[in-house]
Amino acid sequence: MSLRVEVAGKSDVGCVRTNNEDNFGYDGRYGIYVVCDGMGGAAAGEVASKMAVDTVLNYYRQSAKNGSFPKFGNQVGDASPRANALGSAIHLANEAIFSASQQRPSQAGMGSTIVAVSVEQGFFSIGHVGDSRIYLIRSGAIQQLTNDHSLVMEQVRRGLITMEDAQKVDYQNIVIKALGAEAKVEPDLDDMMAMDHDVLLLCSDGLTRHVTDEQILGIVAENIDLHTAVEVLIETCKKDGGTDNVTALLLRFQQQSWAQAILRGWIPGGTPKWQNSI
Repeated sequence: MSLRVEVAGKSDVGCVRTNNEDNFGYDGRYGIYVVCDGMGGAAAGEVASKMAVDTVLNYYRQSAKNGSFPKFGNQVGDASPRANALGSAIHLANEAIFSASQQRPSQAGMGSTIVAVSVEQGFFSIGHVGDSRIYLIRSGAIQQLTNDHSLVMEQVRRGLITMEDAQKVDYQNIVIKALGAEAKVEPDLDDMMAMDHDVLLLCSDGLTRHVTDEQILGIVAENIDLHTAVEVLIETCKKDGGTDNVTALLLRFQQQSWAQAILRGWIPGGTPKWQNSI
């Protein structure tokens, strides 16, 4: 048996903002899924987040064409080649945004968060920079797989404030790491094994400011259709105020027979590593 991936996503401007600086994208042919939350004001944040999404997707498409993943930035010794490829794509996105911000005065200081998932057969790797999040929903429980690169969560990690205090501070939007902020960036990378019926949520902080982990779990559990679940997540966020742009991208792993896998174009042992069995 093998696992295929079902996906649904949506981005919304929210109830307060006038423009949407979030962007998301995916290419199921190569098993790459990305959510980015731009910063920098006006059009600059939107430019940065779109640049990040496009750079990562193009990296995978070009690597598929060439049959290999070029390496950029530091390679993590204990990470899989799949995770290091994701890290290289994130390094490229950072360089693209940083270079553009240096060359164009109107976009000076722009940046973006990123959360990304790379799927290969029954495994997946995650990479992130900033305070957008990836959640895993498995066997009726929800787990945050990423650690926010934000000032408030750094204070929580250091024991300076409690999680309860963190929900009340007025500087929750201050990130301590972002794409484009510096010439180099070190993304957090991790590898995991997927299981049948696992659901991954990639989302911007506009969602998690208004929708709790428990609410997310309940919404996904109550809505078998992923498109409906995404709609309910965003509407729940907006009902609570929707003070920021909000983006949600859901992935569900589902078991399929080898016959189904072959019909979908995947033959064991005959597919380059950069292709995904979906």
